[in-house]
Amino acid sequence: MSKDQSWVPVEVDTTVPSPARVYDYWLGGGHNFQSDRALAEKIIQLMPGIRDAARLNRSFLRRAALFMVESGVRQFLDVGSGIPTVGNLHEIVQEADPECRVVYVDKDPVAVAHSELLLLGNERTTVLRADLRDVDSIFESEQVSRLIDLDQPVGLFMLLLLHFVPDDWKPVSVLGEYRDRLPRGSFLALSHVAAEAKPAGMDEAVQTYNAKSAQNQAYLRNRDEVLRFFDGYELVEPGLVGCPAWRPEGCGDFSPTAEINAVPWCGVGVKS
Repeated sequence: MSKDQSWVPVEVDTTVPSPARVYDYWLGGGHNFQSDRALAEKIIQLMPGIRDAARLNRSFLRRAALFMVESGVRQFLDVGSGIPTVGNLHEIVQEADPECRVVYVDKDPVAVAHSELLLLGNERTTVLRADLRDVDSIFESEQVSRLIDLDQPVGLFMLLLLHFVPDDWKPVSVLGEYRDRLPRGSFLALSHVAAEAKPAGMDEAVQTYNAKSAQNQAYLRNRDEVLRFFDGYELVEPGLVGCPAWRPEGCGDFSPTAEINAVPWCGVGVKS
């Protein structure tokens, strides 16, 4: 990553790691700071399969996005999008159909600043800084009003986001607000770290992450709890499964470590 940090928003403390930038590091990206790299490496030491788990989630994003395009969706809202580096949503769907439109939403000012730089010149993709819970401001924003037609189906993505949302934020109700604003035929793609998953070092990795990132605590949930996020949607086959098991295209979609294949729950639901 460039040592020039003149683009970094002044309110950002780069000594505090962020989920978006730690994830970027695990994916091999360069949009992260020393604090992010230090925490990411510590977690890799504790849980060597974490990079593979991140890769599996990224592969699910691609398959789910192409499934939606094949189902006729041409507009997408990615909430908790992080940093749109190589292989992110807009690249996938616009390669399939250049007419696709994408609005990224994230609360991390660094992720948003990076997104603005990376998306320069792409008139069909934009970014909005907002919290997951700012449902009204998201849907009433200039960005969404310009690129999203709420009379047509929308592909809503929330990948590896909701395990950073505590129960007292009432995430099921928040998801219901999104669902109620989307037209029939819209899709929700979601992934969430599984409480049932027990790969080597996972408990220690979660504890270490929570200790180093006080503002973004991780809350693991079991399958039944994650299923509640799909209230009001009909799950498409194969339902809620480990990321590699969602419509895999080959053995490369799986980790050679069986326990890692169960780390993130994922699924796609359609609003009927």
